[in-house]
Amino acid sequence: MTGIREVVVGYDGSDFSMQALEWAMDEAELGKLPLRVAHAWRWPYGEADEEARLHLRKAAEHVLYHGADCARACSTLADVTTDLHEGAAAERLVELSKRAALIVVGSRGMGALARTVLGSVAGYVAAHAYCPVIVVRGPGPIPVPRERGAVVLGMSGDTPDGVIEFAFREARIRQLKLTAVHAGRLQPLAQGARIAMKAVEDGMLERLGPWRIACPKVAVRVCFAATAAKDLLVDASKEASLVVVGGAREHGRLGSTSRAVLQHGLCPVAIVPAVRKSPPPNEPAPAGSNACGDARVFKG
Repeated sequence: MTGIREVVVGYDGSDFSMQALEWAMDEAELGKLPLRVAHAWRWPYGEADEEARLHLRKAAEHVLYHGADCARACSTLADVTTDLHEGAAAERLVELSKRAALIVVGSRGMGALARTVLGSVAGYVAAHAYCPVIVVRGPGPIPVPRERGAVVLGMSGDTPDGVIEFAFREARIRQLKLTAVHAGRLQPLAQGARIAMKAVEDGMLERLGPWRIACPKVAVRVCFAATAAKDLLVDASKEASLVVVGGAREHGRLGSTSRAVLQHGLCPVAIVPAVRKSPPPNEPAPAGSNACGDARVFKG
């Protein structure tokens, strides 16, 4: 399996991690990638004898193997492996992200509790991972909607190519529409605000042009709003299947917009790190790295 990246999911047996497992299985199946189910454990009570630690390890193994067995039984995946780690879950997932295509983690919902959880595991992984991270949001099992929402791409004037590439790939493999949204202030023009807004949206379409050509089956819509980016994206998350935003430009520090969407978004959120620039889709790329071709496109 040398050179082949994998989807890694953090699993602890909770409803929230089951949500993450379901999303990760889809990613692995749709992208034809291996799946690794990861679980971390540690003795929380100070010193302990070896027998007590062994009992806790056995319990952790049971949780991990249950997740892996669920993945094998509920999917067509042929390559499902496990990773049992003694130590901090967040740090282990970041370590695994160095060779992963994608990390998927669950989150316990919204509000103050979400902020606590995001700060301890999901938020840490999203800020520090070397590959894209999807935080699967929600208060319980995800219902299957009758009409699936679009992939929403949060754009700015300097959105990295890798963020756009990831959003197009998710829209393609999931057969969803893509809505690119941009928030900001309009530059005053003599022709009026409507013409100024159209000029911004035309610029967005021009920026997305290479990916629209590479992914002709992905229906694309652009939208500009003179509001705060975090408010626009959180509002868009009410109807979206996935919101995609850029990650930490300085390792370990997410921007205010990404943090707000993670804390308050109402759908899964993808954080794509701005670690390495992706090759433009109109230039030759290594085999298996085209956003609308082989799924192995992630660069961590």
